Amino acid sequence: MSDGIEVYKAIVSVQAALAKEGISKDRTCTQGASYKFRGIDDVYNALAPFLADANLCVLPRMLGRDCVERQSKQGGALFYTTVTAEFDFVSAIDGSKHIVGPMYGEAMDSGDKGTNKAMSAAYKYAAFQAFCIPTEGDNDSENSTHEVKPQKPPPRPAQPPKPSPPADPALISDAQRKMIFAKMKAAGLEPETLKVAFKVESSSQIKKAQVEDVLAWIDGQAQG
Repeated sequence: MSDGIEVYKAIVSVQAALAKEGISKDRTCTQGASYKFRGIDDVYNALAPFLADANLCVLPRMLGRDCVERQSKQGGALFYTTVTAEFDFVSAIDGSKHIVGPMYGEAMDSGDKGTNKAMSAAYKYAAFQAFCIPTEGDNDSENSTHEVKPQKPPPRPAQPPKPSPPADPALISDAQRKMIFAKMKAAGLEPETLKVAFKVESSSQIKKAQVEDVLAWIDGQAQG
């Protein structure tokens, strides 16, 4: 009678076999950054005989896919693909099953191989993590890298204009300033003479308390 744990016995059996041999990083990436890596073919070649000996099936199931077109530094198109997958580890002895995932695979390709590469990446890292396959280093890249043109940062939101400082209540109003200029015009006086007489750089600097003095000065200039 099956106790439903044959799948875990099989996983441990494959782990034990891989712990002795592992999968070394014998391949070298020569595109862009240079590093050692283990390709999907290395994983298939190492796993296949051990999975068969353990009567263990690894069945992939894709849950989702996303593809975004980016631009390389040379101006060409790059397709950035991400897949979400689960893997059913099933024992052929009693049908017991363990689900590994969700796992994620990412890849970039200038042609139609982005999805294939992303699925391979998801499988490879599901195997690495489920079977704890010995590795050297910590580089998780595949056998190719791409230089992507940086995306422009989003525009900064427009800042609201700073509010104007409140008017000084001690200074004359616009209505008072217009009244003063009207009287000066009637008296034949230039606006500059007001600035000189009251020692201000602008008529807006005249204070309300000075309005009577200004009007008296205009009358005096008109009579003189």
